[in-house]
Amino acid sequence: MKAEKVWERGESGPPVLLVTKEFVFDAAHQLPDYDGKCERLHGHTWKLQVTVKSEVNPRSGIAFDFVKLKKIVMERVIDVLDHSFVNDFLEHPSAENICLFVWEKCRDLPLYEVKVWETPTSFATFRPGL
Repeated sequence: MKAEKVWERGESGPPVLLVTKEFVFDAAHQLPDYDGKCERLHGHTWKLQVTVKSEVNPRSGIAFDFVKLKKIVMERVIDVLDHSFVNDFLEHPSAENICLFVWEKCRDLPLYEVKVWETPTSFATFRPGL
């Protein structure tokens, strides 16, 4: 059986795809200027999604290597934040600001979007140009 070619290089070049890697980390924070229970010290099991945008390499068929993406995000973000007190890194450690923190740490990647879940139903998204 012959392997099927999924796409042909056209005039517009190779297809562009979004590649996403998910991470989970545990960290504590408090929101000092917030009027509510989150003002007090508490923790979350956070979920992080980092999405890059890249052309599919015509030789490998890969847009962005999942292993490379995992290594970079683990070293620059997860190893820093996991089991930490996020206030040590961010003055206002909201989900929104953690999104921006992740973006800055991974700025040299072809980033498309960063999402941070504080709870299973509450998350923040950063995508330039929104």
